[in-house]
Amino acid sequence: MAFNHTHYVPCLRWKQGEYQAVWRLSDRPVKHSFMPLIEAPEMGWDFEEEKVAKSVDDHLAPFAKRIHDKWGDGLCFVDLNLINPDERMQDGMHPASFVFDQLRSFKCAAVPVTGLHRDANYQNEIKKNVEKDRAGLCLRITLEEISKNSFKDELNALLSSLSVQLSDCDLIIDLGAPNFIPSDGFVALIQVMVHRIPHLSGWRTFTLLGTSFPETMAGIKKEGELIARDEWQLYQLLIDSFGKSKLRLPTFGDYAIAHPKVISLDMRKVKPSATIRYATSDYWYIVKGESVRDHDSQQYCRLSKLITDSVHFCGAELSWGDEYIQRCAGGSVSTKSLSMWRQVGTNHHIEKVAQDIANFFGSSSIP
Repeated sequence: MAFNHTHYVPCLRWKQGEYQAVWRLSDRPVKHSFMPLIEAPEMGWDFEEEKVAKSVDDHLAPFAKRIHDKWGDGLCFVDLNLINPDERMQDGMHPASFVFDQLRSFKCAAVPVTGLHRDANYQNEIKKNVEKDRAGLCLRITLEEISKNSFKDELNALLSSLSVQLSDCDLIIDLGAPNFIPSDGFVALIQVMVHRIPHLSGWRTFTLLGTSFPETMAGIKKEGELIARDEWQLYQLLIDSFGKSKLRLPTFGDYAIAHPKVISLDMRKVKPSATIRYATSDYWYIVKGESVRDHDSQQYCRLSKLITDSVHFCGAELSWGDEYIQRCAGGSVSTKSLSMWRQVGTNHHIEKVAQDIANFFGSSSIP
């Protein structure tokens, strides 16, 4: 299952907007050029009842089937880091065992994800499933963890306890949503940290994941604003720097059109604005309207036209999401559904980034 630096690893919280976006991807090579890092979404909070909205059983019941139905039997990373480690299924089973048993029953090729500091119960369950599936393991670590003097000892201890060989491990360095500026300094920092990783060439795959996507839409100007895709610009600088230093080149990963921080909002009090999140080669073009509660769905037709009339529009043929935006701009479709517009933006984003990566390495002197 090994892939190289020309691949793409988007981190997707498996909610309706994300899994429908993946399901609607074209049958073109894009489906074979990326491997999703799928996160079981956080359990919602009922602010009125002041408790979790669903039991963990109800919350996780459709998760594996949605991976099967929307992604199929293709390879994917699966991470339960957003599920409270103290949660247990009604019968006492650990959520990780429940999820991977379900994935196994659907014959999904899922690689379990863990980290250096997950709790012992989680690590034990991951070990059991690694032994059952023989699909290896994905280790997701941070720069802060790599910088510690104890990093190598902790890494070796974890791999030993999980009985996993390095060649069966995928490595993801998760930057989260840092300050990427100044970019030259950040490139130098990452390069120093990567030098601290033992046997870099021995890992099955090596991915750098991060984003500069805004945490909220509150600060976005009405009508339209360009936000730099700093993680993509950083990645291009890193490839040049790593190539000159003869370091192993990482695969590019991002959080698509989302911020990694989980925000729990009381929707009784929140009035989200209509937005369309549209990736360009170096920026996100985010167009913003009024509250979706107080205004009809026709405002999305106006916002879509802002995109199609701009120099940033990639054309309806790029993706299902682009076609939907063009149709909405023409007035033939409209919706107030926030999940639909997450679907539209995510679908476009995956197709666009896969194209960006292919173009970058197609024109690069680095093989």
